[in-house]
Amino acid sequence: MAQPSSHPQRIALHNEIHARPPEAMAAPLALSHVVMAGDAAERDASRAHLASLLRDHHLPLPDAQTTHLRMDVGGFRIRWELHTEFVTWTFSHAFDADGFGDQEPQPAIHEVPQEWLAALPGQCLAALHLWVLPGDPPPPHALTRHVLHEETLVGSGVGGGQGAVFTDFAIHADGHSRMVLFSDGLSPRRLGRMVQRLLEIDTYRMAALLGLPAARESAALLGVAEKELAALAEAIRAAGRDEEPQLLDRLTRLAGQVESHYAATHSRFSASAAYFELVDQRLQDIHESRLPGLQTLGEFIERRLSPARATCAWAVRRQDALSQRVSRISNLLRTRVEIDQQQSSQALLKTMNRRQDLQLKLQATVEGLSVAAITYYIVGLVSYLAKGAQALGWPFSPEGTAAVAIPVVALGVWLSLRRLHARVLGH
Repeated sequence: MAQPSSHPQRIALHNEIHARPPEAMAAPLALSHVVMAGDAAERDASRAHLASLLRDHHLPLPDAQTTHLRMDVGGFRIRWELHTEFVTWTFSHAFDADGFGDQEPQPAIHEVPQEWLAALPGQCLAALHLWVLPGDPPPPHALTRHVLHEETLVGSGVGGGQGAVFTDFAIHADGHSRMVLFSDGLSPRRLGRMVQRLLEIDTYRMAALLGLPAARESAALLGVAEKELAALAEAIRAAGRDEEPQLLDRLTRLAGQVESHYAATHSRFSASAAYFELVDQRLQDIHESRLPGLQTLGEFIERRLSPARATCAWAVRRQDALSQRVSRISNLLRTRVEIDQQQSSQALLKTMNRRQDLQLKLQATVEGLSVAAITYYIVGLVSYLAKGAQALGWPFSPEGTAAVAIPVVALGVWLSLRRLHARVLGH
């Protein structure tokens, strides 16, 4: 059947709805999730690093367009995902859950080749061990002996009461935080979605907090800029006409600094706001319910992340407000300078008008002298002509002829000069 011409991105855009799908999982399962932040070169290098692991195990290699991959590698399963600012590595394997909590549990990352693991491109932003266990959750004290810290333990029911999750949001001695998920009635697909959402909560939580250092740095820079702006505003209020150009130059440099800082941090703050929203969405997706005596994950994250989120939002508002104040004061000072320039221009125009009047008067005087001089020379020529014509029978004397010619010649010269001026001036 004939098909219309397709958009070049149609297939890629259609398949985006299936990008990074959750996979079915069964308890007991140990997972280790590592988030490596890096620039574009380091993110691209992660694909080559993944290919080196697959090559060692004689497995198919990813192509240059691959952004996520799931594959069994020896005694563990790997999930690799390429994101805009970071790369996530998730390693998982089934384990024996007997006696879990009575001793230090074995994480999935121990199954990964350690030399290869140490060479992951980028910088570790987040690292989490997650154990998925079947059955109902035990009393919290059973988890705080060897797995989680009692001081910061939080937990909640998830999936409409069909599971429970516990964590302490602490980095343990191995550099990883820990989370335990009990699955009492979740199907394998629902369990896979739940695990993915829990991992994304930890990932996006850390990615959102990347804006906090930038917000704190902005506080110091914006404080200095605000003091400078206040000093400039006071100086502008009391400045004389001669000082305004220097003040305008200082204000222009300050505006450049503010806009440069805004451009350098705006993308970071925008990304943090987007990550905060993703954390909120993932917390809603797990459908938490309260467990006796424990804070839920949502309550703990909301309480601890709210100051960071408010700081980032405050930095954005402060940047916008400072930029608008700089713009208003710049416009005010430019208006004053323009008014002074207009007044100077008006004074200059008045001076030029006076000079032009003097030039016109001088020109009229010169024109009068020119008429007299030209008339004098033309009448002299007429006198010579009359003398010559008298010898040929001209009945009048040369003196009389010259006298009669004077007013006629003067009038003709004057009219000719007026006509010439009219043509030159376009009148």
